Amino acid sequence: MDFRPGLEGVIAVQTNLSSIDGENGRLIFRGYRADELARKHVFEEVVHLLWYGGLPVKNELENLKKQLHEARKLPEDIVRIIDELPEDMEMMAVLRTCISALKAKPEWPPTLEEAVRITAVIPTILAYRYRSLHHLEFVPPNHQLDHVANYLYMLTGKKPKDAHVRVMNAYFVLTAEHGMNAATFTSRVIASTESDLFSAVTGAIGAMKGPLHGGAPTGVISMLNKIETVEDTEDWLRKKLNNKEKLMGFGHRVYKTNDPRAEALRDVTESLSADDDWFLLARHVEDTAIRLLEEYKSGRRLYTNVEFYAAAVFKAVDLPEILYTPTFTASRAAGWCAHVLEQAENNRIFRPLSEYVGPGSMIKENTQRG
Repeated sequence: MDFRPGLEGVIAVQTNLSSIDGENGRLIFRGYRADELARKHVFEEVVHLLWYGGLPVKNELENLKKQLHEARKLPEDIVRIIDELPEDMEMMAVLRTCISALKAKPEWPPTLEEAVRITAVIPTILAYRYRSLHHLEFVPPNHQLDHVANYLYMLTGKKPKDAHVRVMNAYFVLTAEHGMNAATFTSRVIASTESDLFSAVTGAIGAMKGPLHGGAPTGVISMLNKIETVEDTEDWLRKKLNNKEKLMGFGHRVYKTNDPRAEALRDVTESLSADDDWFLLARHVEDTAIRLLEEYKSGRRLYTNVEFYAAAVFKAVDLPEILYTPTFTASRAAGWCAHVLEQAENNRIFRPLSEYVGPGSMIKENTQRG
């Protein structure tokens, strides 16, 4: 058997949830293109697609929204836990602690009701903790608002602009699911032991917390801040490339052409570009960087990734930097729940092999003889 570091290229799961075509730049959720879903549908519709297998009709959508509304409230014991946590504790660690505390009695198999509870309460946890850290009064959930709009409302206490809801909704849709990434794989491994959904999501949050996975688009914002103006763009980028430094927000391990998530976010933010200097700068940097990357690294096929436009979206809606990765987590939790529910349908515990290369191993002996 071949050893493949990081399980690179190994198929460990068969799934109905999503397909990533890196060569052609396509991301599919249950037969639907994710970029088209982001342009035409709200987050709750995509959650229904992932959990139930199809887009909802009106009554189904209203029912799911109602369930999410009812599950938003923060339990008193979770409030007490958050209040007792050190102020310097990372937001992802706070979220991990709270999700693990939501369930006292493990259950198998996982249920849709549990998926609703987790997905609904994460934004409330984040908003409560953020406002608490800044000595602001907690803003309770507004049941008149949909999932994404309510999240922005709880952070600020003000009804968000429609344009901001639209771009954040697109972000939530596009990042809700993305194949067998590290956090999703973690959730399925935990679920395969017949542990409960809350444990699986807690483990996924731990994986997302790592900078190689859930690293927020902070680097993109830092780059745009340093460039400052359209006029300075090309000189700044050329200096980075001449020094063989990486341009943040370009290139992806999977996508060898345009990241469809970045394209969709670019389209959705089009309406903001005319009135927002930040978006105008971002679009100019993108165009210039792609042209220069082809000049400096011809044939490498380096294009804008989702982090680039996520940075633009977060900056436009004034999302605090401390909430970048947690917000990514708030959207991806729906996908984790879908994977755990799917794992439970035909479960088999994950038990890969390891190859011993320590003292006395055949590999070591053969190397020494050679």
